[in-house]
Amino acid sequence: MHSDSSPAPSERDLRDVARLLSRASSALFITGAGLSAESGLPTYRGVGGLYERAVTDEGIPIEVALSGPMFQRRPELTWRYLSQLERACRAAAPSPAHRRLAALERALPRAWVLTQNVDGLHLAAGSRNVIEIHGNIHRFRCPACGHRQHIPQDDDARTWEPPCPRCARPLRPDVVLFEEELPRDQLTLYQRELARGFDLLFAIGTTAAFPYIADPVIQAAREGVPTVEINPGETVLSHFVTYRFASPAGVVLEALSAALSPR
Repeated sequence: MHSDSSPAPSERDLRDVARLLSRASSALFITGAGLSAESGLPTYRGVGGLYERAVTDEGIPIEVALSGPMFQRRPELTWRYLSQLERACRAAAPSPAHRRLAALERALPRAWVLTQNVDGLHLAAGSRNVIEIHGNIHRFRCPACGHRQHIPQDDDARTWEPPCPRCARPLRPDVVLFEEELPRDQLTLYQRELARGFDLLFAIGTTAAFPYIADPVIQAAREGVPTVEINPGETVLSHFVTYRFASPAGVVLEALSAALSPR
């Protein structure tokens, strides 16, 4: 994500966006794997973009190993690679960009983070209004009663299906595997907040490859709602947004914080 060749953010655009933030009553920050790259996590392949290799030790694509059908057939294989990802995420710390977003949430009357990342770094940075649309790799979830609990720190507990303390059904990883549907509770929350509307929308470190990520930003832009993209690379959103910063998120968010006038 970081690149020495990334252009410096436009001072005029930074002032404009800072002014919009200072006047906004609400904002939505949509984040993707590029933001977690600033914490040292990979940006491609696997659940949440967190696996660098194309194939597993068994010679199958990582997307197959981390799929819903594979979890049904060979849960021990899926758990094996989820365990590797969970350890990598547990070793990562929130970046300055994560912490800047948490501070912006506290500064605004209403702010939400919609993240595609499963690493839990937004919560670790202090954000509270977080929609984890692809789940959280540090949790178990019961598919029967919906109970959620944090995964213990010992490795053995992440390689099998412990019973739910409420209904005794096997717990599963609280992440959206390939070929699985989005979690209903998070999707409902997302749709509710979108229906309320936002004064300002940000897309940060995401390629916006999924319609439920791209469409709200494009629709907002068409309706005249200010939209901001922060991403060194061009995406499907780049020609729709009001402001585009082709720089790492940490650089832009730090500059915005410096330019943001007191509320």
